[in-house]
Amino acid sequence: MAEDWNLPSGDLMKGKRGIVMGVANQNSIAWGISRQLAAQGAEIAFTYQGETLERRVRPLVDSIGMDTMIPADVTDDASMDAAFAEIKAKWGKIDFLVHSIAFAGKDELQGSMVANTTREGFRRAMDISVYSFIDSARRAAELMPDGGSIMCMTYLGAERTVPSYNVMGVAKAALEAATRYAARDLGPQGIRVNAISAGAMRTLSLAGIKGGKSLMGTGRDWSLLKEDTSMEGVAGCALYLLSPLGRSIAGEVIHVDAGFHVVGVPDLPGE
Repeated sequence: MAEDWNLPSGDLMKGKRGIVMGVANQNSIAWGISRQLAAQGAEIAFTYQGETLERRVRPLVDSIGMDTMIPADVTDDASMDAAFAEIKAKWGKIDFLVHSIAFAGKDELQGSMVANTTREGFRRAMDISVYSFIDSARRAAELMPDGGSIMCMTYLGAERTVPSYNVMGVAKAALEAATRYAARDLGPQGIRVNAISAGAMRTLSLAGIKGGKSLMGTGRDWSLLKEDTSMEGVAGCALYLLSPLGRSIAGEVIHVDAGFHVVGVPDLPGE
């Protein structure tokens, strides 16, 4: 199934229950995070949208000994009501939420952002990529009477221009702002809200961006560590944020990209 990588096991998340939203296949960042959480003893409920995703994801869920998969369409309030009601009925309360959902139309992920972004495309990107996080955070918080941790996934395109990332970069910038505001609102309840900004990785999301494959090579060559962003690193950071180790961390966007985000100009040949 997923590529082999060092998967530390233990009981850091023993007794913790939570939701992971956004697993699409074995290469999903959400799946890498799920594997790491399960290896540390967490109990996870997975949401999915549609029968195709259910068939693709169920064998993965089975492989880590989990059995809770719940349909949830983040664009439909009734579907979200039903999903979170089912989780409440099953567990009563939860300790964490992982949100890894984003979408923009293929035609809008190439060429010019100004020329190719339609009103409907913008609305849809913001609804699925940003509002779904706000909505899910609100619903999850209602199931966290003892506090907890919420995290989402972002990308450097929120801060800097990336070829063809276009409206998704605008949406990710909004997502990062939403992370800070949610952290402010939910912090008094003992709920920590943070984001991980992962470097380019071989996922369905990257495949949907024109020229996406070249982003991985650039990320590796320009990064401080001269290596690809690793699933091990991203999942490890998520474990840190979702576990008691992440205490006192709130409102952060943590970059896990081998140091790519700090580079202004790459090392020049011969220097």
